Amino acid sequence: MGLAAYVSDAWVKLLIGIITFVFVMNQWFGLARKAAETIRPSAASGVFWGVLAGFTSMLAHAGGPPMSVHLLPQKLPKMVFIGTVTIFFAVVNAVKVVPFFLLGEFTAAALMTALVLMPLAIATNLLGIWVVKRVPEALFYQIAYFLMFLVSLALIWQGASTIFWR
Repeated sequence: MGLAAYVSDAWVKLLIGIITFVFVMNQWFGLARKAAETIRPSAASGVFWGVLAGFTSMLAHAGGPPMSVHLLPQKLPKMVFIGTVTIFFAVVNAVKVVPFFLLGEFTAAALMTALVLMPLAIATNLLGIWVVKRVPEALFYQIAYFLMFLVSLALIWQGASTIFWR
């Protein structure tokens, strides 16, 4: 049995939510706010946050925040940022196919839902590409940090409500 068998997805959501909240607060109000230069983290940092993103994506569908903690401070050109995230999660999601299949997640109902939602997924991806191309880079990063803040609150709420109130 792997580590995922012993770790609750609610605890993962709560911890990732707290980490993300602290990260955003630090970016907005902390030491990172005072640093004018772009942060270039080490390869070890990339491995750590990448593994954490893959693990939390598999267990709790919450891989975006760890990946963003690593990538956002680098201030990559917005299309490079989007491309990096897209490729990373394409690989992570491809790796999840076999385990999810073995866990019985690909039911007829789930596959039908995916089929019905596919046109919406394609349309929203195209809309996202259109928006990202038109938003100035500084605003793109402001929006990204604000969305990270909202995601942190949602993860904290989801994790805490499951752990403490159910």
